[in-house]
Amino acid sequence: TPTAAQPDPRPVPARRRSAQPQGRIPDLIHRTVHEALTAHNGDLQQATAELQRRAIPDVMALLDSCRIGARYDIVGHPPLPDILRRKSAHGADDVWEARPNWTRLDAPPGNHEVTALDINGAYLSALKTHLPLGALEYSTGNVHSHRRSGIHLITPPEWEHHSHLPNPLGSRDEPGPVWVTEPTLRLLQRLATEQHGHLCDPPVIHESWTSGSTEQLFEKLRQILRDAREEAITENDEVTLEYVKSMYSKFVSTMGESNFNREIYRPDWMHIIRSQAFVNLWLKAHKAHTAGLTVIRVMGTDELHVAGDWRHIFTEGRGVSQVKVKDIYTLPAGER
Repeated sequence: TPTAAQPDPRPVPARRRSAQPQGRIPDLIHRTVHEALTAHNGDLQQATAELQRRAIPDVMALLDSCRIGARYDIVGHPPLPDILRRKSAHGADDVWEARPNWTRLDAPPGNHEVTALDINGAYLSALKTHLPLGALEYSTGNVHSHRRSGIHLITPPEWEHHSHLPNPLGSRDEPGPVWVTEPTLRLLQRLATEQHGHLCDPPVIHESWTSGSTEQLFEKLRQILRDAREEAITENDEVTLEYVKSMYSKFVSTMGESNFNREIYRPDWMHIIRSQAFVNLWLKAHKAHTAGLTVIRVMGTDELHVAGDWRHIFTEGRGVSQVKVKDIYTLPAGER
């Protein structure tokens, strides 16, 4: 078992985004889109490009505005354990996000029409996840508290269902203990229960870096972006739609380590949110399988390929609870 990582000894300023006094949330998204269109004389392409460029500072301003009356402060720059620090300028840290990249080896007999489904707003939905609030604290032992969240060193269980479902741990070839995020750990624990058919043994936890947690940290932000996205789709407003997409995708991608967003440095949150998106995708694959569909591929953040009548399982559309058809192709029997 790897030894415990130590926190960075260098002093880090305590920087918090405090909850604001109760009041009315301004309509920042509509106002900013209107200003961009006016500045570019109604040119949709130029306005969209400008909005995408300013998406990061704008989403941070929106975060401050929508945290009116919030219970928790955002600790944006806590001290971090070494496992969350990159080993080189272009390298990675030690956390495994469990990103899927799975293809079924053997399809059932006969030719199959396969539908590639696109999961809408994957990172937007993943903002609702258990996030650690403060600085991560170290602990050892096979103990897990649902009141806390963070990063865990586990020995993952064996997965015996490769023939029809991807490993919840993602496409990992290296054996032995691995640092995983809270969503991955909780998924493995769920799959080890009777309710989920004891699909695997429980993971064994060796070490943890955790803090008290909440699912509500970005909930108001998620709801505002979701509603703006839905309204833009209803009104065929592609400018606002692309702006909102840039806001939530760049918010997630830059909260780890980025020169474009220095207001939040929480690689633990970035890993957890990404892992939650992968967990959500895995659960959709499992739902399809248990409903009698043949799962063919599960890839990346939002791609699920299935054979069978998927419309009695999923609703087609552009909403975050719906799926889009990305492609339809025929898979001959015996082919990958």
